[in-house]
Amino acid sequence: MLPFARVSIIGMGLIGSSLARAIKACMPEVRLCVHDASAEVRARVSELGLADEVCDLPGTAVIDAELVVLCVPVGAMAAVAAEIAPDLAEGAVVSDVGSVKASVLAALEAALPVHVRVVPGHPVAGTERSGPDAGFATLFEGRWCILTPREADGPGVAQLAAFWERLGARVEVMDAQHHDRVLAVTSHLPHLIAYSIVGTASDLETVTRSEVIKYSAGGFRDFTRIAASDPVMWRDVFLNNREAVLETLGRFTEDLVALQRAIRWGDGETLEALFTRTRAIRRGIIDEGQDTAAEDFGRPHGGPGSAS
Repeated sequence: MLPFARVSIIGMGLIGSSLARAIKACMPEVRLCVHDASAEVRARVSELGLADEVCDLPGTAVIDAELVVLCVPVGAMAAVAAEIAPDLAEGAVVSDVGSVKASVLAALEAALPVHVRVVPGHPVAGTERSGPDAGFATLFEGRWCILTPREADGPGVAQLAAFWERLGARVEVMDAQHHDRVLAVTSHLPHLIAYSIVGTASDLETVTRSEVIKYSAGGFRDFTRIAASDPVMWRDVFLNNREAVLETLGRFTEDLVALQRAIRWGDGETLEALFTRTRAIRRGIIDEGQDTAAEDFGRPHGGPGSAS
């Protein structure tokens, strides 16, 4: 039995288009209606055949939908939710895919009527690319999808968990604020560092821009890949998770100063101990299956380049 027979997706970038493809691949019986604010994107989605219906208005797309997934930047969640609110069916589950959850939970609960079920979600998957051509159906396979409802056993939670599991994801239910603290460490701070170090390298007067590009080693290539992510999306992430990010950034700054001190004083023992410990953590990430071509190289498994 299908978790949902009628699904609506609002926003057809990397995640939205990947979700549409995954639904078509794993649950072809689902009736899928989508909307994107860009007329150009809507036209491309129609050309690609990603949905049963591509609607010009978000409200039209959600009529009779049993599940509505908002795949828009975190800063746009409240406005989009308010726009679709009058057209939502009674008992519909409304979710999202944003990387910040506490502010989204509050925004959706404030904007949506009481007859819908708010179950925010975050599929921890993506690449640095964007747009409807960037998505691929296997993006969520083996990845965690974190659900952050107000109540862990609230209405719609089990149903939404079953939906993501059908797409190949592993599901975890978590408190929204705890999610934001965890993601500040595992995702938000790394992106902030990447944006910063690429900007630093570009600004150094003794190194030309062409040399930075020409002689980029593996580490810098990884940083530049992350720093190529959608600037609007990440602007909203940092503004909506500022407390957790600033707390984590403060701890990182202290650790960085300690590392700077070890280098200055030739403390090889401290450096080697740190590198040994962090290498073990990296191997744990690989063992957990959270390192694949999709995230490391921005393309689906074994496929050509493609576009969180």
